[in-house]
Amino acid sequence: MNYATAVKTARMTATRDQVASGTLEIGTAGMASVLATFTLSASGGSVSTDTWTLAFTASTVAAGNTGTAAAAQIKTSGGTAVITGLTVGQGSGDISLDNTSIASGQNVTLSSATIQHAA
Repeated sequence: MNYATAVKTARMTATRDQVASGTLEIGTAGMASVLATFTLSASGGSVSTDTWTLAFTASTVAAGNTGTAAAAQIKTSGGTAVITGLTVGQGSGDISLDNTSIASGQNVTLSSATIQHAA
């Protein structure tokens, strides 16, 4: 299945708007433990054709737990998970961190956070 560019842009914009001011949770595999939580900006970020670049109120937060970052999810401001199964890596994945080995209390810094629409 392939989508027209205008459809991709509209879908990514609608998704962004639904979760603006929500949260991005970084967790261990399967989201067994939430390691760090970032708050999305009021705009949620920007959409260009099929790619949504997330924007946050802060790109560095203190970790709440210890573990290896492997997964992420995005929740609405009301706490409902609407995007799950995001990948996390150091220089790779949907969500890129400066370090995936996280200790409670350490600063966790987002290098990039983008989501691309399927073909």
